[in-house]
Amino acid sequence: MLQTAHGSLTVGLDAQPGQALLVRGGTSSVGMAAAVLGKRLGMTVLSTTRNPAKADALVKIGVDHVLIDDGDVADQVRRIYPDGMDAALELVGTPTLPDTLRATRVHGVTCFTGMLSDQWIVERFYPIGYLPRGVRLSAYGGEAADLPSVVLQSFLDDVESGHVSVPVARVYRLDQIAEAHADLETGRHSGKLVVRTDR
Repeated sequence: MLQTAHGSLTVGLDAQPGQALLVRGGTSSVGMAAAVLGKRLGMTVLSTTRNPAKADALVKIGVDHVLIDDGDVADQVRRIYPDGMDAALELVGTPTLPDTLRATRVHGVTCFTGMLSDQWIVERFYPIGYLPRGVRLSAYGGEAADLPSVVLQSFLDDVESGHVSVPVARVYRLDQIAEAHADLETGRHSGKLVVRTDR
């Protein structure tokens, strides 16, 4: 979660303090971690959820603007930022990617990281017709080794001091693993689902 969020912000988006960040798929564990990291960096964070009941979870982690994803997030974004976002993190997948690109300003960057929708391919991709003029599209996929130890330790120190909270939605016992998987598949919770292996 932390590695993917960190890599998306630093490698995929080259996120900078003072920029505005859109997180599409904001109540996923990676989305929540990206919002937390974006706020730590000094960004203004807009984050989406399809479920209005999950909006409070985003407010609690410091999101500046919660957007209810009705399929037209670009229009909502441009009511707040008429020129569009500096950076947009796409975690839902190819069905929402065109709208996320439309929410991004000229010379802004959209990073495609997640496929929560399980749709991975853009069929019949024609770049000039697909990409808005001047908007940059990048992607991020990485490994645990891509997370610098100093970043991990800084995050853990902030968690320990109470400056940052890890968005853990629910903790399960090992004998509840089927329930945890069902909850993951249905998107019932906002944040990370944890299965403990001890009794």
